Amino acid sequence: MIAFAGHRARGWHAIVAHAALWLASACAHAQPAAGPPDADGYPTLKAGHTERECAVWAREQSFARAVERHDADAFAEHLHPGAIFNAGEVAAPRGREAVVKAWAGIVEGQTVVLRWRPGVVQIGGDPDVALSRGPYLLELPGAEPAKRWRVGEFQSIWVRDRDAWRVLYDMGATPPQPMETPEAARRFVAAHESLACER
Repeated sequence: MIAFAGHRARGWHAIVAHAALWLASACAHAQPAAGPPDADGYPTLKAGHTERECAVWAREQSFARAVERHDADAFAEHLHPGAIFNAGEVAAPRGREAVVKAWAGIVEGQTVVLRWRPGVVQIGGDPDVALSRGPYLLELPGAEPAKRWRVGEFQSIWVRDRDAWRVLYDMGATPPQPMETPEAARRFVAAHESLACER
């Protein structure tokens, strides 16, 4: 779902920015009202999602869990045959096979651990196209503590492809920012597990 500066050009998943930044950007495009900040100061969203938008939300969560489980087959199943990751970049992987190959190291989770969750899903005039945005957590297990965890924001475009929603474009918004403490990273993961689509 996202690209982080310096890594995405190497075929890394386009993953995106601090929750405060993604809230500001999402609101700038118009919709959900901001709720009170959580324990780490990240704004929450009180979004009025439709049933169809919640279906995309569920697919985004399923996509994220495929990576967390290191399930390459499930990861590929979420991809549109014509998917482009790191969309907007000259060297962006094009097509399901190319994306699977570029993301193999991330899905394996050996040198980088990636978690993300949807924060808002929006469907406009075409009911078969959806925008998904939200925060991600990037962990580099071998890095020193000050550089081990980073948060960012991703955005992806999903399309209804015959029997299921599949991701067509994935792109980053802003560079990842370091998390100050391991506790903040753990709270992020806990929130990721419990967040539900609000209608």
